[in-house]
Amino acid sequence: MEAPFQRARRPEQKDQRREYILATAGRLALNSGVARVSLGDIAAAVGLAKSNILRYFGTREEIYLQLMMREGDDWAAAASAALQQANGFSATATALADAYADRPLYCDLTTHAETMLEHNVSVAALRVYKLWAIDTYFTVGRQITAACPQLTDADGASLVMAASAFVAKLFPLSRPPEALRQLYDLEPEIARVFPPLRPTLQRMIAATAAGLPATH
Repeated sequence: MEAPFQRARRPEQKDQRREYILATAGRLALNSGVARVSLGDIAAAVGLAKSNILRYFGTREEIYLQLMMREGDDWAAAASAALQQANGFSATATALADAYADRPLYCDLTTHAETMLEHNVSVAALRVYKLWAIDTYFTVGRQITAACPQLTDADGASLVMAASAFVAKLFPLSRPPEALRQLYDLEPEIARVFPPLRPTLQRMIAATAAGLPATH
């Protein structure tokens, strides 16, 4: 996506520029990680001053909250489609885990949602985001209860929340910094403590799902 104009004057040009900023921020995050991308990095890649970026988004964090919702809609659609074919805890866990593992940008955004992206944003932006998150939890949660009749709709929403918490812990372990990579090469027994993302996430979600009926 490109913004071929120097100055966005018409509404459609402003919308195009917003899309270009979001796409650029997403590309930078995929390459470097959300935590390592500054507002200056985004501005330089887009070809605008930081002050101009702030005409479209209040802060860097707001840019990534917007991306969180977009990527989350894509995740929810994929998870819901897979859940329509699922039956039981294991298949449900696989549907959720696969939807996460196939979307590294959403995993990274999920990792930083509460610790970074919900900071330095307006109350209005937070309200939009939180209402979206609640709707997503319960929308996917209802698909979970269809696949697992032992669970209530509240259980389904709780399982989605638990899955996101597991992702926030496990995803960074699957992307170790260079020093850790060197340590793992030198001492593989340490690396074995941190198993791969997809199967570990699937197992943890399945175990949580199986335990939820006991809490009723």
